[in-house]
Amino acid sequence: MSSIRKLVIPVAGLGTRFLPATKASPKEMMPVIDKPIIQYVVEDAVRSGITDIIMVTGPGKRAVEDHFSPNSDLVSQLKKQGKHELAEQIEKIADLANFIFIRQKGPYGNGTPVLCAKDVVGNEPFAVMWGDEFFYTPKKPQLKQLIEVFEKYGDPVCTGYKVDDEGTTKYGIIDGVEVEKNVVQVKNMVEKPGPKKAPSHIATLGGYVFTPDIFEALEKTKVGKGGELWLVDAVFKLLKKRPLYARLIEGTYYDTGSKLGYLRANIDFALRDPKLGSEVKKYLKSVV
Repeated sequence: MSSIRKLVIPVAGLGTRFLPATKASPKEMMPVIDKPIIQYVVEDAVRSGITDIIMVTGPGKRAVEDHFSPNSDLVSQLKKQGKHELAEQIEKIADLANFIFIRQKGPYGNGTPVLCAKDVVGNEPFAVMWGDEFFYTPKKPQLKQLIEVFEKYGDPVCTGYKVDDEGTTKYGIIDGVEVEKNVVQVKNMVEKPGPKKAPSHIATLGGYVFTPDIFEALEKTKVGKGGELWLVDAVFKLLKKRPLYARLIEGTYYDTGSKLGYLRANIDFALRDPKLGSEVKKYLKSVV
């Protein structure tokens, strides 16, 4: 049984990188083949032992709540049409976990939704994942990889991922010491340093396992750049008091919050699909 039962997923963002598509539809609900992005995140969590998923939402996110809620009318209609397999798939979505929805209050920024979940999380360790990025990990889910490190060391864990020189200009880069294969104790994080100043090629991406003291750190963190409350600022406060580890994830990372990342995810998953793969490959060869 997993030591981590609860996951917080912030889904209150405006999705500005995909406007006008996200003007009325949440970016988290954009499909990768036939499933919305956020369902890949949820399924990773469930495979990792998560039972309670807390989604911190905002205006215009009703579709996310509807997707993870039962829809008996749709299931009944599908069964009447003889589409029993599809009806079963739809029924299972609401049963993946215990879903809790909270409306975000407070300043904009990725630290605010985590703080909004404080009363629901309570005094226990928990995970945080973003609703617009995920890993393809056929062997072991991303979150399970983080949880295993937490269970061994008992301190917060963040997602690490090896990137190329270009990646050092796009992500926060970890400065740390390797304590075992694929596990680094974090000493510092440098925001988008570039290849010449980067202390490593290990980026810190979406996904954390936190101890409940992150809430106190967030409460004491001042609003920062852009008038937003940044989670990484609170993480730096924790770093002064206790160790932080990074687990280098074994898998393929998809930033579906960017247009190129979203396209890559759809192409890769189409190529992996047993029904679509050969036709998609044929089409790509004809146009490239």
